[in-house]
Amino acid sequence: MSNSESCKITRRQMLQRGLGLAAAGALGSKTRDASAANASRAVTKGRIKQSIVHWCYETAGGKWDIEQMCQIAKQLGVTSVELVDAKHYPVLKKHGLTNAIAQIIMNPDPPFMFGFNNPDHWPRVMKATEIAIDDSAAHGYPSVICFTGYSAKNPHNPKSPRISLEQGAKNCVAGLKKIVGYAEKKNITLCLEMLNTRATDHPMKGHPGYQGDHADYCFDIIRKVASPRLKLLFDIYHVQIMDGDIIRRIRQNKELIGHVHVAGVPGRGELDTKQEVNFPAIMEVLLEVGYTGYVGQEFIPTRDALQGLREAITLCDV
Repeated sequence: MSNSESCKITRRQMLQRGLGLAAAGALGSKTRDASAANASRAVTKGRIKQSIVHWCYETAGGKWDIEQMCQIAKQLGVTSVELVDAKHYPVLKKHGLTNAIAQIIMNPDPPFMFGFNNPDHWPRVMKATEIAIDDSAAHGYPSVICFTGYSAKNPHNPKSPRISLEQGAKNCVAGLKKIVGYAEKKNITLCLEMLNTRATDHPMKGHPGYQGDHADYCFDIIRKVASPRLKLLFDIYHVQIMDGDIIRRIRQNKELIGHVHVAGVPGRGELDTKQEVNFPAIMEVLLEVGYTGYVGQEFIPTRDALQGLREAITLCDV
């Protein structure tokens, strides 16, 4: 090999090495940029679809308006802000977010106060539910919440008659059968929420007088309605307080669970070491049974709202 050829090869090699180093440097820069972006995200696996529940941060903890909430959701890698008033749907759309489950509006009353267990309330409840179904269908949202209502001790309706468990269940089945056909036509799933009646220290930690306060009671109503468009909003906080046995209940009723909420027990606070539920294990079971819906973070912040939310989302991101 001549000295000239040797020099050419050396220059070629040097050029190739230089290009390689430049490419490696660019790749390293992109990797560092991606790492920095991921560092701000709480969702890194994404096998569990997660959602932020609007009321917890609008009023109870973070005092975030809907614009801030959407920005934080995107920052953390969350794809839904839920139980949002329909007037905020354009903001969700602007940020490319969904509303995993829609609220019904019963102003000035909380929506859970009046449900399907009392036929006297059906006109009002069904109208509100139909509106929520229409709005959800128009925006491509999957679900609408619904409730059994109160059997007694209703502070918003103190003259409400006492309704037995048996009669309340029959009324719920009859009433839900009237509305679920409309949900079927619109491809919307109604999710009946179970609420606990034991916690009495805060109006959003427990609901004394609510009729659907046991998972099996609500599952029985859903089975009797017998529609694929009626399922349970399986709120782990409420179920743990009233019934426990979370993992077995998920496995036994997997086909009837339409949405999931999480919060620390007791107290409905953060999902941290001060509460009793093993949330990663429950998330793994949800994946095991083929659950494809959302998990909504519905705890009441007791400390830095963003930090607590980030930790909770990370914990459920199994």
